[in-house]
Amino acid sequence: MTLGIISDTHGLFDPKLPALFDGVEHILHGGDVGSGQILVQLEQIAPVTAVLGNNDSGMNLRETEIIGLDGRKFLVHHIVDVRCPADGIRERIVRETPDVVVFGHTHKPHAGQLGPTLYFNPGYAGPQRFKLNRSVALLHLDGADLRWEFKSL
Repeated sequence: MTLGIISDTHGLFDPKLPALFDGVEHILHGGDVGSGQILVQLEQIAPVTAVLGNNDSGMNLRETEIIGLDGRKFLVHHIVDVRCPADGIRERIVRETPDVVVFGHTHKPHAGQLGPTLYFNPGYAGPQRFKLNRSVALLHLDGADLRWEFKSL
């Protein structure tokens, strides 16, 4: 199974997304969607699980989503400080014991194992900011193997 991982679109649907996410079976959006239209467009590619970002006021999304895909548990939450998570999300991670935590907010790609959990940030797919490279990611779930690819926008 291949997942499309995206975050921080801030209302921009990049025209490269359909090709980059061609063949993905599910998309996880780590927040700061910016517009419900982004989710509608992503749904044309694959089912979407998205969370509320700190810039998503008025959107009907949850702060945290838990989803099982291909025998793995994913926790999706916008702001996660990997080294020192805020109390609420830290407790949720401990309670849920996800295989993968997908997050956004920093606009910087990150993939790091902490204990049994992979902490994963695809970077950002929104308008160019902070002189950072824009990116999304593919997460490949192959039996016990888990591998990822960051894709430039």
